[in-house]
Amino acid sequence: MTTPSPLAPADPGAPAADTRPSLTVLSGFWRSATYAVARALLVADPALLLVQHDLADLTAGTVHRVVRDSTGVLEDERITLAHGCVSCTLREDVLPTLARLARAQPDRDLLLMLPEVVEPEAVAAVCAHCLVDGAPITDLLQIDSYVTVVDAEHLLDGLISIDDLKHLGIAAADNDDRALADVIVRQIEYADTIVLWGQSREGRYDTSRLSVLLERMAPWATQVRVNGDLVDTAALTRQLRGTLRHRPETPGILTRGLEGYTLGVHEPHPDCGIVSVVFRARRPFHPQRLHDVLEDINDEVVRSRGHLWLASQPDTVIAWDFAGGGLSLGSLGRWLTALPDPYWDDVSDHRRLAAALDWDPYYGDRHQHLVFIGLDLDPAALGRTLTRCLLTDGELADGSDTWRSYDDPFTGCFPLAELDPAEGESA
Repeated sequence: MTTPSPLAPADPGAPAADTRPSLTVLSGFWRSATYAVARALLVADPALLLVQHDLADLTAGTVHRVVRDSTGVLEDERITLAHGCVSCTLREDVLPTLARLARAQPDRDLLLMLPEVVEPEAVAAVCAHCLVDGAPITDLLQIDSYVTVVDAEHLLDGLISIDDLKHLGIAAADNDDRALADVIVRQIEYADTIVLWGQSREGRYDTSRLSVLLERMAPWATQVRVNGDLVDTAALTRQLRGTLRHRPETPGILTRGLEGYTLGVHEPHPDCGIVSVVFRARRPFHPQRLHDVLEDINDEVVRSRGHLWLASQPDTVIAWDFAGGGLSLGSLGRWLTALPDPYWDDVSDHRRLAAALDWDPYYGDRHQHLVFIGLDLDPAALGRTLTRCLLTDGELADGSDTWRSYDDPFTGCFPLAELDPAEGESA
């Protein structure tokens, strides 16, 4: 083996090294576990800067910001914001603070620990669309990974909780109507790295069951298990930092399936009692039959999500979003087959490609795609229930004009934006 001379010229074709500071975004509802991970990372790297924001007084327009490293607190300030909300906090202080630190100390990486009720997708959206001094934040730093920390002792209780943030006294704003379970699942499902911290109160088997549950909820994420009693900070740093796992083009959870990304895995055989069922179909749901089973279909389910096609509203993609005992349905816009050609330019390449690969000559891109994840869930019974809600062969033969005339308990629930008549009428 020949050792190259230290005087040899650099390869002119090699890409330039990325010298931007790296940013790791750390989220998690259980602050003690999240901060324990942050402290471990600070111990392993004395140059790392931790940025935290306390939103306890956000409704009064005040945010408490702290910047620290392994030696202690470097900044401790209270900032008054013109509008007391999470999005304005991200725009008006979080991003400018990250930009300022990246400029002032470009040799130090950054760790942003989010307040417990902030969802990482909100940070990603601000990073993608908001400028700092006329330039995107990614000109100054590299977003390495979105890490979510979950506490094994409290995870399942949080996922099945029916409490909302207002009831718990931790809402981020007066109009924050989110449920606790919604926040937790969105933190888990947007992460590209999940840390399962500690042990379940019920023992090792239950901790393993939680690990399987997380794998089913976010099969795209890398999972790291940490005992919590004795932490190898160097090993944890290697697992959480410098991974380059974040992909900014990844869509939000409710549109993953439409964009051709994995929405869930079909694992109908229990693993530690956890079952995951993917339901897909190329015929529409009957609105009344679907409505009749909504109260029962998620009985054994911890999480379900996806999108569906309703016979009586054939132009609309309908989102399905269940967590913590509450089901939300809403509009995701039009199916491509119901969208005039000029509007296709506004649709992502991923969605057009996913639709083309699964295009039906009669129904176009319309289909059902739902994922159900639960404890001791009966996949066969669930599949039969959903299948009975689909149109029968005879109902399919009646055609879409008849479908539109069905009695529909969902009438008016999923409004669509008006199309410009100049661009043509929908099919």
